Amino acid sequence: MKVNLFSRLKLRTLPPVLRSTSLLSCCLCVCLNAWAAPEDRDDRLASLLPDRSVVTQISERLDDVRQVVGEHASTLVGHAMGFLGVPYRRGGDSAETGFDCSGFVRSVYEQTIGLVLPRRAAEQAAATQNIDRQDLRPGDLVFFNTMRRAFSHVGIYVGDGKFIHAPRAGEKVRVEDMRIAYWNTRFNGARRVVGDEANTPRR
Repeated sequence: MKVNLFSRLKLRTLPPVLRSTSLLSCCLCVCLNAWAAPEDRDDRLASLLPDRSVVTQISERLDDVRQVVGEHASTLVGHAMGFLGVPYRRGGDSAETGFDCSGFVRSVYEQTIGLVLPRRAAEQAAATQNIDRQDLRPGDLVFFNTMRRAFSHVGIYVGDGKFIHAPRAGEKVRVEDMRIAYWNTRFNGARRVVGDEANTPRR
């Protein structure tokens, strides 16, 4: 079941001015930047909407969006932990057949919040939002260069410097510390999945 991030916003309860097509479209666009600093967010909204009261009302509802996304992150990490011990299998994308790294990430996101990511790790990196390592939050993606090419391995950040992933042949899904020498030297970037633009056709 696809998740509508706006199901919790109860749009039918908004004032008539917010239910107009143009303003609603604007609201949907800025929601993709819901994690921006409040002052930056309001400046963007103010440039689009001259009525400051409208900006305030939309800003309040963006707080609701951030809460929904946060809840999804917790659910996503919990779901990923449910696969601990599943064997690695190249090309695998289910608990029954086993997982490779990108198949694991794709399956967790699709089963948890209905977002369909690309199949390969490098494609997942290209389809998601680049963030600084210091800004990582549970549910974000972390990438590593393990095969002498960029973004050749991916996992899901779970917090406290750790991530969960499907390592390699002969291993099982497990949690590891990104700060140990092996992963720290191969760290290749962090990404955040932002809304439905991550959806891609099934392959």
